[in-house]
Amino acid sequence: MRIKPKLLAVLAAAATVAAGLTATVSAPAEAVPATIPLKITNNSGRGEPVYIYNLGTNLATGQQGWADANGTFHPWPAGGNPPTPAPDASIAGPANGQSITLRMPKFSGRVYFSYGQKLVFKLTTGGLVQPAVQNPSDPNRNILFNWTEYTLNDSGLWINSTQVDMFSAPYAVGVQRADGTTKVTGHLKPGGYNGFFTALRGQPGGWANLIQTAPNGTVLRALAPSYGVEIGALPATVMDDYVNRVWSKYSTQTLTVTPFTDQPNIKYFGRVSGNVMNFTNSSGQVVTSFQKPNSASIFGCAGLLDAPNDLVRGPISRTLCAGFNRSTLLTNPNQPDSSNVDFYKDVVTNHYSRKIHAQMADGKAYGFAFDDVGAHESLVHDGNPQQAYITLDPFN
Repeated sequence: MRIKPKLLAVLAAAATVAAGLTATVSAPAEAVPATIPLKITNNSGRGEPVYIYNLGTNLATGQQGWADANGTFHPWPAGGNPPTPAPDASIAGPANGQSITLRMPKFSGRVYFSYGQKLVFKLTTGGLVQPAVQNPSDPNRNILFNWTEYTLNDSGLWINSTQVDMFSAPYAVGVQRADGTTKVTGHLKPGGYNGFFTALRGQPGGWANLIQTAPNGTVLRALAPSYGVEIGALPATVMDDYVNRVWSKYSTQTLTVTPFTDQPNIKYFGRVSGNVMNFTNSSGQVVTSFQKPNSASIFGCAGLLDAPNDLVRGPISRTLCAGFNRSTLLTNPNQPDSSNVDFYKDVVTNHYSRKIHAQMADGKAYGFAFDDVGAHESLVHDGNPQQAYITLDPFN
């Protein structure tokens, strides 16, 4: 299954540090059990049935599959070409105003939830085909759904709310610690759901084209700008002006990247020469280079801003990606930014991510793949989790 870079980043300390977070994770007081409770509460105010899916990779075996309500793992059968229907992995979710408790196994994967209709999953010879609603022929295009991403392993639980692919049905996630306290993230401000779509509609430059509606005209979601560029809903040149100004600035000045919060002496220095930004280490050795990125590479944190899980190019690329999406590279030659005070201030920026963060109760979100750079992401973690939570929030 397709796992986002940000989810991979929590699986190893090196990747976590590279994302701009400290890697200090205290050892759990006792071993994390094979499954933990996952409480799902429906506060949506909607009357349709809810369907839950827990899909991912079994960390003990490396197999892809799904978990039932008891946390029992079921590997996917072999797929085909063309894709064949996957087994029905749905779990009946809670009615409005009610809760259910499932068992969450040691997975790296996603918990999907849909309203009114079951999701359609198929299997190819390469594994699970997940919803891709930027494709108008995707069978899930007109279904209201969303998902959270999580990893539960021997070091604890990481669970986040994500808008990397789309902004849709609102929800929050949480974890209960051993001392009984709970940490929660992902809640919108009052009126935040409608506020986001209203703001996106009012943003000139094609941003309103990211919104997808059902045949009856009701709003289903807003696609992330990476998909907007992919399908032509957002101009492919939308970030070009900002990129040109960055390239001009750092042809005569130096961009300093300090990617590891717990290793402040490791720095890389970027200078532009022609169409390339070269980064050197403290010894003056060129360690990696980046071609002038386009909008697709910036919004996707991929392509010309590829970020391998290494300790040099990946951390630098993640920092650059965050700086471009937040439009801070012109205002601060020392990256990443620990404060969000100057985020998204340029007229050319990731307005999708800007408007999401503006509507979050705690200001935290995953508006793009490396929104965790500087710890601005909507993620909760605990090394000894007693219970996980997903709350389906009101749309009003």
